[in-house]
Amino acid sequence: MKLKIFKSDGSSSQEKEFADLPTFEGKKGLQSLKEVIVAQAANARQGTRSTKTRAEVSGGGRKPWKQKGTGRARAGSIRSPIWVGGGVAFGPRPQDFSQKTNRKVKSLAFRRAFFDRAVSDSIQVIEAFEVSPVKTKVFNEILSKIAPSGSVLIIDQEHSSDVIRAARNINRVILAETQQLSTTDLCLCDHVIITSRGLESLLPRLTNGGNS
Repeated sequence: MKLKIFKSDGSSSQEKEFADLPTFEGKKGLQSLKEVIVAQAANARQGTRSTKTRAEVSGGGRKPWKQKGTGRARAGSIRSPIWVGGGVAFGPRPQDFSQKTNRKVKSLAFRRAFFDRAVSDSIQVIEAFEVSPVKTKVFNEILSKIAPSGSVLIIDQEHSSDVIRAARNINRVILAETQQLSTTDLCLCDHVIITSRGLESLLPRLTNGGNS
């Protein structure tokens, strides 16, 4: 598989063949990719939303008025769901949404996601980000040469403090490090830019099927 490699200033690029990158045919891995993205989204849910039932709302222990003779509807408690301030019938309750995913499924999904982004020319490699001076304007100029528009995921083995400072005010940029990179991360942005050091660090997960 071939990827474009840009110089540190983003001025020029060349294509390089990477024999170790994963390749797929047909729909292999697509179902795993879907399952993992759904599972990761579910695992991000807190599941803490809650409402009180009529048994949990305070008050309402006394019958508000006698059963007959008042001309009003029969009522047994002011905490009935049909009363303002009453309990909620069939409302949301705390719930665990987490889903367990097999390690091999996660690995297959991660490699398929990388392959799909690569064949669609959405992944570019840069030798390294050298921001000098450390200014957002300088960083943005380098970025614009590689990905002029759209959201960008920038991956490195470990981002330097200079890169973090220069990129933090650019809304379309998301920084990620290879150890924490997930399948969902690869699919979120329009473009993926990875440093040579980051790609080298990521190769074991792409070849041996590490955790994703």
